[in-house]
Amino acid sequence: MSRIAVAGATGYIGGRLVPRLIEAGHEVRVLTRRAARLRDIPWAGSVEVVEGSCEEREAAERLCAGVDTLYYLVHSMGGHPDFEDAEERCARVMAEAARTRGVGRIVYLSGLHPDGELSRHLRSRVRVGELLSASGVPTVVLQAGLVIGSGSASFEMVRHLTEVLPVMPAPRWVLNRVQPIAVRDALHYLCACASLPAGTSGAFDVGGPEAHSYADMMRLYAEAAGLRRPAILPLPVLTPWLAAQWVNLVTPIPRSLAVPLVGSLQHDCVVRERRIDHLVPRPAGGLTPYRRAVELALEKIGTDAVETSWATAHAVAQPADPLPSDPDWAGRPVYVDVRELDVDAPPEAVFGVVQGIGGGNGWYSLPGAWGVRGLIDKLAGGVGLRRGRRSSTRLLLGDVVDFWRVEEVEQDRLLRLRAEMRVPGNAWLEFTIEPRGSGSLYRQRAVFFPRGLAGRLYWWSVAPFHGHIFGSMVRRITAAALQAAGTETAPGPEPAGR
Repeated sequence: MSRIAVAGATGYIGGRLVPRLIEAGHEVRVLTRRAARLRDIPWAGSVEVVEGSCEEREAAERLCAGVDTLYYLVHSMGGHPDFEDAEERCARVMAEAARTRGVGRIVYLSGLHPDGELSRHLRSRVRVGELLSASGVPTVVLQAGLVIGSGSASFEMVRHLTEVLPVMPAPRWVLNRVQPIAVRDALHYLCACASLPAGTSGAFDVGGPEAHSYADMMRLYAEAAGLRRPAILPLPVLTPWLAAQWVNLVTPIPRSLAVPLVGSLQHDCVVRERRIDHLVPRPAGGLTPYRRAVELALEKIGTDAVETSWATAHAVAQPADPLPSDPDWAGRPVYVDVRELDVDAPPEAVFGVVQGIGGGNGWYSLPGAWGVRGLIDKLAGGVGLRRGRRSSTRLLLGDVVDFWRVEEVEQDRLLRLRAEMRVPGNAWLEFTIEPRGSGSLYRQRAVFFPRGLAGRLYWWSVAPFHGHIFGSMVRRITAAALQAAGTETAPGPEPAGR
């Protein structure tokens, strides 16, 4: 049994690695900016939590104190406008902390890359690996291909491009070859690194059994999903910047992430050596072919068993202050739309409907209006409405719901969503359910703190639509709760807003 520290435990890979390390019998310590964010994660009670940032030397040293292996899974791409500088600062701090605290080994997950000039994204990955390796601590750098699994950014990009566009004009780099790796195989190699011989160092390529072009990846996805193979038309006129805008519009990937990601797709990125095979046996049954990795991801989505999602892990570069309590509003400009309705259904039936909001279930009101708002957000460089949700039935603290994020959730009582779309201010949508006799009081509240004149103009420009949007939400959510509870009584009159 080893003592292991994980930086990046709330990310897509880190959130899957930690429970596997615990299951293997290791003692695990994790670093997170806010310990409260781990509250609903099943493995949270089995780890030691250090609260702080990778840029804080004290937090980094507390994370590294007395551990045998440090997993460094931190990436700032998409969440920071100057992500190269941010990643270099974090790597320097963590490398120094690992050295001074006597860490036995660093394990870093990087990416496959060609020789020569690199994109900002790949250049930053390589630089971080160099800084960690220069710490004097034995460092293993796993250079992985595109990670394919339910909820991964690479999988979601291929999925949406294939499903949305039967005929796709594409840049010529769709003919470039890459070597994707199933998330289960990436985790296999990462877990095995905790047991490598002392002193093992170096960079090792890891990837699936075969290389494919991006065009073939989309065709193979279509076959696995039972769709018609898309017609892909490579066009030399689509620059990386234009292609990133296309990816931003068609897929859930926001522009802040699409631009650096697409910039990394301009060259072949394939496995060039298999030295890792001399240190780590391949998974039982061998490496997972790409098409099988797609099938497994689709099975996870179909059974509502997605462990982690790129969207939940992806930080949005905007203020994330929680909703102030009502007494703190005194003297501040704030706009509120509140609607209440008594419903002849128990709180658990009402909350079940509320908890399933967004994603495939929609917003119970004017889907066209929500779609237009999502498109406007995408065009403005925001996250848009396509991020969906990790689970179709259950929400955890920090989960993403389209262009909202779960700020608070209390079973059968409260769901509060914080807006992550582009708005001139801070916005929340809150649902509360209170027992009332044999039924419930359903209360829905939209809160907006405007930023300057633009914020006030924004609120008043959309206020005329609130009666239709929010009123319809109340009626349809409560009607769905009545149906779920098996109650035939219709909901009451149109709720009044205030």
